[in-house]
Amino acid sequence: MITIVHGNDTVASRNFYIENRQKIINPEIFEGEKLNFDLLFQAFDGNSLFETDKNIFIVNFFAFLKSNSTEFKKIVDYLNSKKDINLFFWEGKELTKTQSLAFKNSTVRVFNYPQLLFTFLDQLKPNNPKLVSLFNKLQETMEVELIFYMMVRQFRLMLSLIELSDEKIDEARRIATWQASKLKAQAKYFDKQRLKDIYKKLYTIDYQTKFGLNSLNLTKTIDIFLLDL
Repeated sequence: MITIVHGNDTVASRNFYIENRQKIINPEIFEGEKLNFDLLFQAFDGNSLFETDKNIFIVNFFAFLKSNSTEFKKIVDYLNSKKDINLFFWEGKELTKTQSLAFKNSTVRVFNYPQLLFTFLDQLKPNNPKLVSLFNKLQETMEVELIFYMMVRQFRLMLSLIELSDEKIDEARRIATWQASKLKAQAKYFDKQRLKDIYKKLYTIDYQTKFGLNSLNLTKTIDIFLLDL
């Protein structure tokens, strides 16, 4: 059985991957960066006096092997020709439809954030009466700590994208052009100093929450933050 796990909620997908890996005694684990056809062939068809079932886990296969490369096609053809194999792929990103369908008869598990999260993040603007209700609704399907992390990320990206090009963080350099355009438009609701003040405030909230220095819980603290935005 071939299982492919991917999605933009990498925490949930990674936990699912680890849970499944821990169920297996002596799994063979390969990093996509170091994987090639010879290694995979040896893992499945190499001689073994004691092992009959092979349980192989591959991390970030699609991230390091381009789908138009000879090596990729060779591996895919080989695996599609195998029967009754136990193979588990984990990808630290969301795959394209073509990538997720590369292997015949595979089981695909997608872990994505709810669309409401991106609606909420896009609505992070001054004096927006929708923010608190969106935040409260979002907590029905997401942990508040993860929502807070994504808020911090949103402001970090906005601040980076209005800096000079050579000062952009790596995360901002990797996002798609359309995402960068949306974030730059959102950043215009704040001036640069205001964004810096907000980011500093979020850092303070994070620090105080981690070390128990805030008399309010994180949910209530975020409510107040959103009302003051």
